[in-house]
Amino acid sequence: MISKPHAAILCSPGMGHLIPVIELAKRLVNHHNVTVTIFVVQSNTSKVESELLKAATSQKFCDIIELPLPEISGLLHPDASVVTKLSVMMREIRPAFRSAILAKDSPRPTILIVDLFGTESLPIGDELGVPKYVYIASNAWFLALTVYVPILDKEVEGEYVDQIEPLRIPGCSLVQPEEVCDPMLNRADQQYLEYVRIGGEMPRSDGILLNIWKDLQPKILDAFKDESLLGGVLKVPVYPIGPLTRAVQSPGPTGLRDGHLFNWLDKQPSESVIFVSLGSAGTLSYEQMTEMAWGLELSQQRFIWVVRPPTSKCADAAFFTLGQGDDDPSSYLPEGFLTRTREIGLVVPIWAPQVDILSHPSIGGFFSHCGWNSTLESIINGVPMIVWPLYAEQRMNATLLSDELGVALRSKVPPWKGVVEREEIKRMVRKIMVEEDGFAIRGKVNELKLSAAKALSQGGSSYNALSEVASKTK
Repeated sequence: MISKPHAAILCSPGMGHLIPVIELAKRLVNHHNVTVTIFVVQSNTSKVESELLKAATSQKFCDIIELPLPEISGLLHPDASVVTKLSVMMREIRPAFRSAILAKDSPRPTILIVDLFGTESLPIGDELGVPKYVYIASNAWFLALTVYVPILDKEVEGEYVDQIEPLRIPGCSLVQPEEVCDPMLNRADQQYLEYVRIGGEMPRSDGILLNIWKDLQPKILDAFKDESLLGGVLKVPVYPIGPLTRAVQSPGPTGLRDGHLFNWLDKQPSESVIFVSLGSAGTLSYEQMTEMAWGLELSQQRFIWVVRPPTSKCADAAFFTLGQGDDDPSSYLPEGFLTRTREIGLVVPIWAPQVDILSHPSIGGFFSHCGWNSTLESIINGVPMIVWPLYAEQRMNATLLSDELGVALRSKVPPWKGVVEREEIKRMVRKIMVEEDGFAIRGKVNELKLSAAKALSQGGSSYNALSEVASKTK
């Protein structure tokens, strides 16, 4: 009897990594006859992440092995960035991952897939004699910057953010210095060295899986095939296999799916509610939260706002603490806000079932941090965005969504430069929800929605790309 091909997938901690890995596993199992084992390093601090793992385990579509959290406190500065922490964590987990993947009772992998922070484990694929891939749960522009950063490291003098001219990547749009991803903000920081290392290791794989579809970014995907452009840097194929996103009926610890939130949503007119959620680690300063509250109130538009306590720390400080915090918004929202807006809005502490909300017909806009998972969830539901980038590659995402794809608005003053005032927030909300410009944006996002569905359907570009990868496991 011939056994099925088997994929071993290594996943970093964090919802932003776990969600697309679980969805990739589902596609391989349900559409391409590949069995899967996910090896995940759980952070042990995220309630929603734990719930997601429990749900995936109960569905039994794949095996999930949790690797022990390595002790890394002695290897890091107390103020180390999330990128540095994840890089060190994934480096230290290699022996445990290797032991688990080679254990006698484990299925023999016929393909190895690692995520962005797992590239140091690619040699395990060579040891096993199987194809090895990197799964980038982001877009082609970010991938281009990542694989090109070892070249920029040699060519650019001084800090990237201090450059007068934009950064040039062959075959891509210019990258404005102020919009580089977080690891490039300070070249003396360890996270920059880790990012350059990751960019240099990706070409050692047998291919890159990318969570987009062919028609979303055809120009950059063509550049990866051209030896005179990015193909000369990344000499392995790029497979656009997305958009891979969560299905409706998301698991969650708050039991909101059948509760007051959806009862309220069911009573609202079609496309009349804006959903405000800044991601699993998205936090605002007290001053910015006050302006956000007043902007929503002044817009006179219906809203659902997922709030987290304000912070003075950097935006990624909450990365490992999703689902924790003060669940009494009245202690930090403007006095009287909850009373004055109770007829038009709902304030939800800490967490809400985002996919379920975005798929509801009453939702007409998404005020988003534009993390790539959230971006795809918005697009596949035909929901236009107001982008509010906070950290990671989100500044580039915001430019892509607003300037190139035309499916989003962004503020005149970027959120990372200063406080966006209430009148600007009011303007954006009204523009996306009730003004003519908003209807044009809605039309563009609906075109992408149809394009994405076509790509994932049998015979579509993303379906065929993942089929090609799956065929190499036999």
